[in-house]
Amino acid sequence: MKSNFFIQNEMNMQARALAFLAVLAMSSYSSPAQAPPPAAGAAAPREQIEGFKEHLIAGSKWYQHDPDRPQPPIVTPGAAFSQAAPPPSDAELLFDGKDLSKWQTMSGQPAPWKVQDGYVEVTGRNDIRTKGTWADFQLHVEFLEPNPPGNLHGQSRGNSGIMINNMYEVQVLDSYNDKTYADGQAGGIYGQMPPLVNASRPPGEWQTYDIIWESPRWNAQKELVQKACITVLHNGVVIQHRTELIGSTDGIGGGVAWRGVSKYTPHEPPVFVALQTHNANPVRFRNIWIRDLHVAERQ
Repeated sequence: MKSNFFIQNEMNMQARALAFLAVLAMSSYSSPAQAPPPAAGAAAPREQIEGFKEHLIAGSKWYQHDPDRPQPPIVTPGAAFSQAAPPPSDAELLFDGKDLSKWQTMSGQPAPWKVQDGYVEVTGRNDIRTKGTWADFQLHVEFLEPNPPGNLHGQSRGNSGIMINNMYEVQVLDSYNDKTYADGQAGGIYGQMPPLVNASRPPGEWQTYDIIWESPRWNAQKELVQKACITVLHNGVVIQHRTELIGSTDGIGGGVAWRGVSKYTPHEPPVFVALQTHNANPVRFRNIWIRDLHVAERQ
């Protein structure tokens, strides 16, 4: 039989052991992580913008599709500029809202896109191109971005493109109150040069591109003697001013894979114009006309 001393001593030891276990349990419990409050005057966390840092653009400090490249300033365009502008007397009407007789697929088949109510809507996975070609031209295109389903952003919002010779692309995108890598915004020379400003209208409103294009030239030895040059007005606002391309833009089939390094591949000056389907985004187009500038004939 234990004495009262030993019994009391055991009770004290048990109490101390229980207290120790309680402290150990409390110290081993981890509460859910919680970020500390930002220090006064600290910069806000950097906004996440899609993009890549793989290839420096020739002659630039920025990478192709660089997420850190500054976003073009936003400019609200005027109420109207060239919307529904009738073609000049020397222009060729490429789409009058009735049929696609002047268009075909890249393989030469009839253009399959849906035509109704004066516009054509991207349908399926076939890009369409003009049957005709021009070396240097003025092009007028009107387009309408669809209301994006769900919570889509960046390159997933109404993506299409104005493609020249399936080698050079002016991006078509819903960039209204939305961001992506700067050289992939609406009006950007894809993967090369962002627009000077973002002059986008909201989805559901008709917008215009007025494009002045000069084709690149090579000499008899296949040496590049003149780079491609482009000027673009978006809703009446200059967003590209005599921008010289550094080669084919990436990802449209002109010999440069997506995220590949731009380069020039020799071709004849006369080029066709194409409209891109990108994951069948239902972008609409109307009132497309073109003027041959006959630049070479005056030189």
